[in-house]
Amino acid sequence: MQASPSSTAASATPSTAHTLGFFSLALWWGSLTTLGFVVVPLLFVHLDSAQAAGRMAAQLFKVQTYVSLACAALFVLLQLRTVQQRSARGPSVVVLVALACLASASVQWIIAPQIVAREQLRFWHSLGSGLYLLQWLCVTRLMLLRSRWQA
Repeated sequence: MQASPSSTAASATPSTAHTLGFFSLALWWGSLTTLGFVVVPLLFVHLDSAQAAGRMAAQLFKVQTYVSLACAALFVLLQLRTVQQRSARGPSVVVLVALACLASASVQWIIAPQIVAREQLRFWHSLGSGLYLLQWLCVTRLMLLRSRWQA
């Protein structure tokens, strides 16, 4: 007995959402990793001045903020049912996504202006780096949790 086209499409939808949700996390994690641990350090090595590297890094981190927020939104939208089921057992998925988004937004809209103003530069740079690392750790944990979910 063959499945009707409509039942085949309906059964493919959760799998597609599952796959796209994983890809959104992979893009989020990969972009954070590449930018924070490869690209920005290389800017400081290869550009003529730390100020030029800092200006370029600020622009790249701005883009990363939007990538992070878009990936988080896509992940939650695509995985809403699964996230709700997982959250019923414990709030870790929702908390991790919210914490990562809060860290990303805080770095961009609270900390970055202080760094650009060069006010207490060491403090604000350290705080921004710590929040970037926190975001990376949250997304890494999401990737690990997500890899255990059933399709």
